[in-house]
Amino acid sequence: MIYIHVPFCRSFCTYCDFYSEIASEERTGRYADAICREIAERSGEITDDIPTLYIGGGTPSVLPLSVLERIVGALPPTEWTEFTLEANPEDLCEKGLPYLEGLRRLGVDRLSMGVQSFDDGMLRWMNRRHNGERAVRAFRLAREAGFRNISIDLIFGISHLTDGLWEETLAKAVSLAPEHISCYQLSVEGESALGRMTAEGRYREADEEQCRRQYDRLCRVLSDAGYVHYEISNFALPGREAIHNSAYWRRVPYVGFGPGAHSFDGFRRRWNNSSLTDRSFTEEVLTPEDMRVETLMLALRTARGIESSFLHENCRPDVIDSLLDEGALAEEDGRFRIPESRFFVSDEIIRELI
Repeated sequence: MIYIHVPFCRSFCTYCDFYSEIASEERTGRYADAICREIAERSGEITDDIPTLYIGGGTPSVLPLSVLERIVGALPPTEWTEFTLEANPEDLCEKGLPYLEGLRRLGVDRLSMGVQSFDDGMLRWMNRRHNGERAVRAFRLAREAGFRNISIDLIFGISHLTDGLWEETLAKAVSLAPEHISCYQLSVEGESALGRMTAEGRYREADEEQCRRQYDRLCRVLSDAGYVHYEISNFALPGREAIHNSAYWRRVPYVGFGPGAHSFDGFRRRWNNSSLTDRSFTEEVLTPEDMRVETLMLALRTARGIESSFLHENCRPDVIDSLLDEGALAEEDGRFRIPESRFFVSDEIIRELI
């Protein structure tokens, strides 16, 4: 598994505090040089156990095809089981079919589109570059270019996102029939523009009741449309679950290249410095307790859950029994899982087990 981080955007979203810089020809050229050197130096870390490639960001679709070709060309030749690229709808509209067809030739077979909303007012508040019409246009262009595996991202839990507008958003998403939908509750990050707005009293976070109501509606609408709710924030048509991201939740090792990218070998985590020029990194060796907590937390985010034997060996029996009695845990086929009806409070359930 390989992850490549692209630290460039054309503008910065209201809610985002990820490391990113404004793209320019000079910066993207230096970035490509550094990535190719890093891949050459760390090629021994790459395995083909799960041959997936995920290019995320930032906004990978701001990169010209020539830069993407250089980066992918620096990797060992591989028949990718899944090759995902994150894309901004506006980039796809501006660059059009030639760009999308170029991505297909490069081997990209899955697009992850940052739609977030189909409402123009909401998109302006988020400081997104596209509008609702362009989001739909980008999706249809991707279909025309031959993409048959498209994921779209949506955001709920915004204080001024009414239930009616959320209902319209879900209806529009379902009408497009993407293979995958990721939905995230808005979180206020301290270093983001939204974090500053909140600190200054210019934004008030949505209350828990609103967030729960919108999450419950999300689950019902997508279930009725035939989507499988296979992870707390992720829904897929049957057989279209994200291979790369699903492996993260099973703690499969992966290698991350680029500024701010993380890597994991099963026992250690490494994260690169968030800089185009500083190629230093930090490394952490996980303790047995770290691995226990991580295994538990990640597995119970998924509909598949965790092996019963692991829970019995690592958690208090009285806590397990209590959670089973109140319906916060379910056991079947030798596995424990959190029922979908309790996904919204899964963090609390996991904390009790830990």
